Amino acid sequence: MQRETFEILVADAVTSLPRRALDAMKNVDIVIEQMPRHTRSREAGIKRGEVLLGLYEGIPLINRDSGYFGALPDKITIFQQPIEAFADGDPEKMAELVREVVWHEIGHHFGLNDAELRALEKERKRKMRGD
Repeated sequence: MQRETFEILVADAVTSLPRRALDAMKNVDIVIEQMPRHTRSREAGIKRGEVLLGLYEGIPLINRDSGYFGALPDKITIFQQPIEAFADGDPEKMAELVREVVWHEIGHHFGLNDAELRALEKERKRKMRGD
C-alpha cells in the first residue's frame, strides 16, 4: 500500500474517535514507520514471534500533574508493514486493523493498560454483533 493511502487510514481512525476523546488528547503526536526496530520491540516487551503493530511512548494523561510542563509530546507510532501483513491485502480488514491499533495506542495515552483496552475492544465487538 502506498504511504499516502496508509496515512489516510490512520487519519480516518483518529477522526473517528468520539469528540470528547479528541478534545481530551493533549501533547501527543502520531507518526507512521514502516517497521519497528528490534530494540524498540524488546523495550516494549514483545517476545520472539510476536509482532508490534503500534507503540505508545510518553506520560499518560492520568499521570500528569501540576509539574507537567515543557515536556516533549507523547509519541504514538503506527507500524505500516506489520499491519499490512495481518490484513492480507484486504482493504476493509486493513482499515479496521488500523483503527483498532490507533485506538489502542490512544487508549494508552489516556492511561488504560492492555487488559483494560482488550476488554473495551471485546465489548465494542460484542455490541457491533448485537449480542
